[in-house]
Amino acid sequence: SNGFLVKYSNNSVRPYSIILGWISNVRAGSFTSQGNHIKSSTRLVAFNTDQAGMLGLTSVEPGSDGKWTVTVIPCHADLITDLDFSPFDDNLLATCSADETVKLWRVCEPEQEQPGGAEVTLCPGEGRLELVAFHPTSSGLLAVGSTKTAQLWDTSRQQSPLAALEPHGDQLQSLSWKQDGSLLASSCKVSQSYSIQSNSVSSCVSLQSAQGLQSNKDSRILWVKDSDHILTTGFDQMRGREVRLWDSRKLGSSLGSANLGTSNGTLMPLFDPDSGLLTVSGMVRCSLLSPLTDMSHCLTEAPTRGVAMVPKLALDVLSCEVMRVLQLTDSFIVPINYHVPRKEFHADLYPDTLGRTAAMSAAEWWKGGEKQLRSKITLLSSSSLSLPLSPSPPPPSLSLSLPPSPPPPPSLSLSPPPSPPPPLSLPPSLSLSSSSLSLPPSLSSSLSLPLPPSPPPPSLSPSLPPSPPSLSLSSSSLSLPHSLSSSLSLPLPPSLSSSSLSLPLPPSPPPPGPSSKFRHLQGAVLHRDTHFTNLKGLNLTTPGECDGFCANRHRVAVPLATAGGQIAIFELSQAGKLADTGLPTIQNSVNVADFSWDPFNSHRLVVAGDDAKIRVWQVPEGGLTETLTEPETILQGHTEKIYSVKFHPLASGLLASSSYDQTVRLWNLESGDEVKALRGHQDQIFGMAWSPDGKLLATVCKDGKLRIYDPRKSADPVQEGAGPEGHRGARVVWVCDGKYLMVSGFDSRSERTLYLHSVESLSSGAIASAPTDVSPSTLIPFYDPDTSVVILTGKGDTRVYIFEIVPEAPYFLECASFNSSEPHKGLAFLPKTECVVQEVEVARGLRLSKTSIEPVAFRVPRVRKEFFQDDVYPDTAVWWESSLTASAWLAGSDGKHQSISLKPKDMTPVSEAPKEVQVRKYLPSSHYLEEKTDEQKKDELLSAMIGKLGNMDDNPLPQESFQGVEDDEWVSDTHTNTNVHTDTHTHTHTNVHTNTHTFTHALVSFRVTSVCCLADQSGSSSSQGPVGLKRVIPVCH
Repeated sequence: SNGFLVKYSNNSVRPYSIILGWISNVRAGSFTSQGNHIKSSTRLVAFNTDQAGMLGLTSVEPGSDGKWTVTVIPCHADLITDLDFSPFDDNLLATCSADETVKLWRVCEPEQEQPGGAEVTLCPGEGRLELVAFHPTSSGLLAVGSTKTAQLWDTSRQQSPLAALEPHGDQLQSLSWKQDGSLLASSCKVSQSYSIQSNSVSSCVSLQSAQGLQSNKDSRILWVKDSDHILTTGFDQMRGREVRLWDSRKLGSSLGSANLGTSNGTLMPLFDPDSGLLTVSGMVRCSLLSPLTDMSHCLTEAPTRGVAMVPKLALDVLSCEVMRVLQLTDSFIVPINYHVPRKEFHADLYPDTLGRTAAMSAAEWWKGGEKQLRSKITLLSSSSLSLPLSPSPPPPSLSLSLPPSPPPPPSLSLSPPPSPPPPLSLPPSLSLSSSSLSLPPSLSSSLSLPLPPSPPPPSLSPSLPPSPPSLSLSSSSLSLPHSLSSSLSLPLPPSLSSSSLSLPLPPSPPPPGPSSKFRHLQGAVLHRDTHFTNLKGLNLTTPGECDGFCANRHRVAVPLATAGGQIAIFELSQAGKLADTGLPTIQNSVNVADFSWDPFNSHRLVVAGDDAKIRVWQVPEGGLTETLTEPETILQGHTEKIYSVKFHPLASGLLASSSYDQTVRLWNLESGDEVKALRGHQDQIFGMAWSPDGKLLATVCKDGKLRIYDPRKSADPVQEGAGPEGHRGARVVWVCDGKYLMVSGFDSRSERTLYLHSVESLSSGAIASAPTDVSPSTLIPFYDPDTSVVILTGKGDTRVYIFEIVPEAPYFLECASFNSSEPHKGLAFLPKTECVVQEVEVARGLRLSKTSIEPVAFRVPRVRKEFFQDDVYPDTAVWWESSLTASAWLAGSDGKHQSISLKPKDMTPVSEAPKEVQVRKYLPSSHYLEEKTDEQKKDELLSAMIGKLGNMDDNPLPQESFQGVEDDEWVSDTHTNTNVHTDTHTHTHTNVHTNTHTFTHALVSFRVTSVCCLADQSGSSSSQGPVGLKRVIPVCH
């Protein structure tokens, strides 16, 4: 019902599976055909590869090692246009091809040897075949679509088709069977949708046709559930992608439509009849009988080459997985899983689904068989998991043992028949036989079956031979979900309680894949004080083989658009606003093709011109003070325009140049002579690069070849392999200590792509690729050997791509990119010593825009920047110092750069830093559990007060320890006036009485600060006033 669909579809979770769950080692093709390029059964996945006629095969689930095995099967002599698995046999695969044949294959697991040939080959004879689809209810029945017609074939009779349906007016684009198999819908290029009844010879005609989407672009058609509704996808008049819902009984107008934006990609619909969920090329929608209801979207990053839906029987029902879609990309198969957020199996999410037994044969269906639908099964008991009951457990096993169980009750008897024993009689949801215990496959990971040693119930009556026991079940149990635990119990007879039960361990989780520590690399433009501004007359039309500009640690060279091939030189120490006029330059008198600084001499600049000459210039210390017109040296040898120049990484004064004459020449700048000429190129040389050890030279050519030269041994390439397919430009660079070549180029769709080639097997082609985007400029790479990070950007781009390259799958680890607000002409990088290690800079470059030069720092975000990040900064090579001369290298000597540490003296490596003590964010639970009640706190407070008062009573008062007055201070009564005596006595007596009373009373509740006491001749204090009392003494307390 509609309410049921909305009930859980809105809350479904759609994780775009992390790369650990992706199926790698996939090289998908992007050929033009009307069919899908990937299909799945409950166990296997087949897909189209980048080689015509070759089919890729892998499994739905990983192997025991957590990895997927991918194999390739040669199927056809031409492009495979469509494929389909039989709904009744996981291993039966049908393929059709541009070679005009349909073949049926009995494929095996990817780890096993595949069949050498097809089981059945059909030849419809209608030209190039585009579509193939198995009948949903009848075994051996195929619908095959060619250019304008569709045919029905019985695979048991290969001579001729059962019927040829009415031809279409244009290219046939899609076929879809109704769920009961009674109707077939099709769409063609003129946007007409047909419903064709095909259950008898006489009625194999078009019932209805209608004008569909108003566009001649690709369309797809699909039956919705077992109802009379059809869904179509295509393009409207405004070239917007559109989905429409139709009633097949009345195709005059659609019931509803949804617009999915503008794009050139064809929408590929997949429908789950049990849940009513529809996937359309990465956008998930819920198909209702009313207009489509938008449920949720799942956006993917990689371009889609095909999508397939995994059958319902292969889903993990315990995790409430309601749908799984496989997305085919250029290098991966990406599973997209849809889960309902519930904790255990819920039957309301999984209505009975179609089983795997055909309702009838193709011949019965053709004769008008009445049974149209195959039987349905529940997902909880449809599939099985086998528990081996053999005496010898499988290799990866878990042995569980039980203590001997008590004797069974008399109602259970064991009889020793001479024949093999029949299986135990069990409830329908659980079957135990001599070979297997069958349970749903989705329960394989968490299924637990309690096996107590109690006697079996009377309803379980086994018959077993009297042979020695071969199985015992453990008291440690296998457990089912709570909803099933009450319905499954399996007490065993005593004869099965002395050996062991072997349970195959579930597949281990996939091992953690490589993770880049530079994935959050951040690019930042430095302060404006370091910028060169007011740059005018920049040359924006340098050749594609030129990097645009170049820089070293002291100065930067920038080509200008003024006549004469002028190059401006700016000292990095003199940043600021440039003068409007009067800048001194280097004049080459011809257009500049490429130029480069000598890595071992920051004053020497070589410039290649259109006149096939290489000019060597010497820039004075402190920069140009006047315009230079005469080069230090001119190298001549090429016969045509020069493409590019590259210095040797180790030998000083050794230069390589490539030219339109299809040669690469080596030059000794010290002598000014040409020393080597390399041949073998058949077209324009896009780029070249020296290996890190300086022994080899790699080139990439417009003829689609990648070549490696050993110049000291041969003028011909020592290795040759396929390069990028595109002919718009390319770059090559050595990576991973010279073990791989990374090529930046274009694919057949003009998409900028990175390719990785193994140097040891260059002829095998690229082992990995990473598409980026569509743009006319070639990505120019900069590779940092210390971090294995490659930074790429093109002329006119605003985005800088960053990848870490690792020598294992997936090889390319994409990092955060850097984006600028305006296009740039190029990006040149400085030596590693220019990086500020205190800010964890791993690279510093100069960004050339139309009017400025801006320094850009690439930093790794770290918390403890006060320590030297030695995991980011290994010892770096001193590549700005030569290790040998050009003559020594040509003579056969090899050199090696020295290494230095970038650690400042006042910084401690982070690996030696003291570990930070983790502070608890919250108090432990024991703190809250041990909190005292209010009564306990009250009792403790009273006890403390009483104890304190008791201590005060025991101590003497301070005044008791004071010394009395001297005797001579007392006055005799005989010298005292009576009045005075009386007044004094009265006054004194009153004061003493009052103050003493007050003090005595105050002891009970508080401490007083002072009291007046009367002292008698003996020095003791008293509350009475004797006759001899003559003085009042204040006592402080």
